[in-house]
Amino acid sequence: MYVPWMLQRDRELTTLRGLLRRHPVVGIIGARQVGKTTLARTLMRGESQPTHRFDLENPEDLARLAEPMLVLKSLRGLVVIDEIQRHPGLFNVLRVLADRPRHPCRFLVLGSAAPELLKQTSETLAGRIAYHQLSGFAVDEVGIRNLDRLWRRGGLPPSYLARSEQAGFEWRRGFVQTFIERDLPQLGVNVSSAAMRRFWTMLAHYHGQVWNASEFARSFGVADTTVRGYLDRLTSALVVRQLAPWHANIAKRQVRSPKVYVSDSGLLHTLLNLRTTPDLEAHPKSGASWEGFVIDQLMRRLGVEANECFFWATHAGAELDLLVVRGKTRLGFEIKRTAAPAMTRSAHIAIEDLKLQRLDVIHAGDHSFALAKRARAVAIARLFDDSEPLA
Repeated sequence: MYVPWMLQRDRELTTLRGLLRRHPVVGIIGARQVGKTTLARTLMRGESQPTHRFDLENPEDLARLAEPMLVLKSLRGLVVIDEIQRHPGLFNVLRVLADRPRHPCRFLVLGSAAPELLKQTSETLAGRIAYHQLSGFAVDEVGIRNLDRLWRRGGLPPSYLARSEQAGFEWRRGFVQTFIERDLPQLGVNVSSAAMRRFWTMLAHYHGQVWNASEFARSFGVADTTVRGYLDRLTSALVVRQLAPWHANIAKRQVRSPKVYVSDSGLLHTLLNLRTTPDLEAHPKSGASWEGFVIDQLMRRLGVEANECFFWATHAGAELDLLVVRGKTRLGFEIKRTAAPAMTRSAHIAIEDLKLQRLDVIHAGDHSFALAKRARAVAIARLFDDSEPLA
């Protein structure tokens, strides 16, 4: 089935419009090819005020901004600056313009990395910029009937919307090569492409596992701090997720290293060279792949930030795939690729030790139902019906 190239991203547009009303500068951050430019163009089409766009990968636009203050200070309405990481000196100019009275224009900047990798933003635009992280397509955007397709191909639009599975795989393979050889060096990551490809591939085989710096360091013949730097760079480039451990105040030894996931399931499958559905279903990482995919969908449905999300595990074997903490609210999630979920001893321990308001077991079946006091089974097909965003 071929899906038209354009999918409406109403939830993302609503969020951006709200941020632009409240802040003089808004940044959309997201991995390459995640749809930042398309979203910005859609936003521009709906504006009643003048709009202006600069693409810093376009030599003409880059030349126009050789003297950015002269060009930008006279503009009114909405100003969009794409690939802002190519011209970090612009942040100083944006600080001055954002401090003008009555804000004659608003700025929407697009970047392919987390703020800490976009040098100068934290110093120059503190208190003036709000960031919104854009991920690939979500289940509610593509429709629940396309859930398996979204898992297999991932959410990056060119991959998800490709005319065939083979075409999607070939696009992702090219993405990996371009990202390693061109994009990471542009972000200041000075690691050889061969070493980074090997590291990213090895990380894919550890997807869903607790990070072990010593094991990676031995494989690469470098210090623990060096491989930790590799991990942090890929995390900042938004292609890897680190899920932090939660430390409860209980008399049990608890795991204190993060879990690591390749952010996009399609990229994970490409790094593992899984070309077809039978390849994926038969692979030992199939369950971990589904776990990472569901965690991403849960975080987006709940509307939570990365610093509100954790996993929990004890050395005695009790664990929880996802713990969401916001204020006094604590929600737990177990993720099982099964059609017959059940309560486990580990789930009971998590409810009591972590003082959970509720534990949901997200499963691959068709129905949601109660499992125990403060616990229920939630079908992934009903995730957007049976779960509400956090207040």
